[in-house]
Amino acid sequence: MAEAEFWFCVKHHRVETGDEMCPARDRLGPYPSRAEAERALETAEARNEAWDNDPAWNDDLDES
Repeated sequence: MAEAEFWFCVKHHRVETGDEMCPARDRLGPYPSRAEAERALETAEARNEAWDNDPAWNDDLDES
């Protein structure tokens, strides 16, 4: 039996799983648990912050 996957719909701000889900363009995931899917926006914000401050990927540095 396959383990359940959980998705977070950014359009409706809810966790989804199973056959009735919003289109992929509106979802974040998959996540291994409902709790992790519920924190999807927090996880995305933390990752974006880390990437924005990663000196290896900072395109805004003035190299003149």
